[in-house]
Amino acid sequence: MEASGKILQSDCSFSGVSPLMLPFPYPAIKVREPNQFYANLLTVDYCGSVSELTAITQYIHGESCMCCGHCPEARTLLGIAMAEMMHLQKLGEMIVLLGGSIDYSVPTRSGKSQMWTPGYVDLAGNLQGIIQTNIEAEKAAINQYEQHIKMIEDTCVNAVLARIVQDEEYHIMLLQMMKRA
Repeated sequence: MEASGKILQSDCSFSGVSPLMLPFPYPAIKVREPNQFYANLLTVDYCGSVSELTAITQYIHGESCMCCGHCPEARTLLGIAMAEMMHLQKLGEMIVLLGGSIDYSVPTRSGKSQMWTPGYVDLAGNLQGIIQTNIEAEKAAINQYEQHIKMIEDTCVNAVLARIVQDEEYHIMLLQMMKRA
């Protein structure tokens, strides 16, 4: 409670918010065979600097900043974060099927692992900054997924990555609509 006796609260209801994803199914989560190199690539998508974990954290930060004055935008950011959580879950399952492990670190060329850090998150504080930062992050994710698809010769894995890319493109469209509003 504030010293003045006034209670501050968000007037934004998140009831009924669901993941903002395209309405087509994902391919089955399966791999042709274990492959540590592929698992390492997906680990970058899972928890690298450009990753689903970073995206989730960045969207939740934006939602928290917007919930007290920009409720429709905050609801959209939360819906996108929920979709990114679905992507994280799918990547995690494929990493394990490929023989990798989930420890929130990315193997580097030097053999050491780089742990995920909140330093990867861009903490823009205003609506336009949050929108632009997330558009740039979605574009970077699409680029990274497309590079990984070229490096992976497993049609099962690539089908899931291609489907994730479709959601990321949808997120850019939603963010661009928010930017124009």
